[in-house]
Amino acid sequence: MEARSSAALVAVAVVALLVVLVPETSRAERFIVGDAARWTWGYNYTDWVIRKGPFFQNDTLVFMYDPPNATVHAHSVYLMRNAADYQSCNLKAAKLVANVMQGAGTGFEFVLKKRKQHYFVCGERGGIHCTMGNMKFVVKPKSSACRDD
Repeated sequence: MEARSSAALVAVAVVALLVVLVPETSRAERFIVGDAARWTWGYNYTDWVIRKGPFFQNDTLVFMYDPPNATVHAHSVYLMRNAADYQSCNLKAAKLVANVMQGAGTGFEFVLKKRKQHYFVCGERGGIHCTMGNMKFVVKPKSSACRDD
C-alpha cells in the first residue's frame, strides 16, 4: 500500500511539474517581422513593434526577405551592440545573425531568449538600409512568466 501511495505522489509531482514547464514553451508566440510587408526597405518597424508588443522571452521573430537578384536588393539582419551603435547604424561591432540568403522560404528565426534590449538592423549597402531605409527596430522581451498578467 505504501508503495502505491509513493508512486501516486511521484505521478502527481511529475504532472504538476509538466503543468508548470510545458505551457512556458507552448505560450511562446511567433511573429513575422513586418507582417505582410516582411523585412523590407521603407517600412516603419518601430510602429510594428508598438502594434505587436509586448514581446516575451521565448517568442520568435521571423525575418522574411527574398535573396538578392536583378530586381531585389539584398537584406540581412544584424544585432547591434548598444543603443549608440543602433542610433547611428554603426555596424563595426555589430553581429551578423542572418545573411542575404537566410530570409528566403520560411525565413530566418530569432528566438528572444534573454530579457535585454535587442537592436536589429539591416546592414546592407554599408548601413544605408538602416539609416535611410528605416530597417531597424528595438525589442526588449518581458519575462515569459508575465504573459498571462
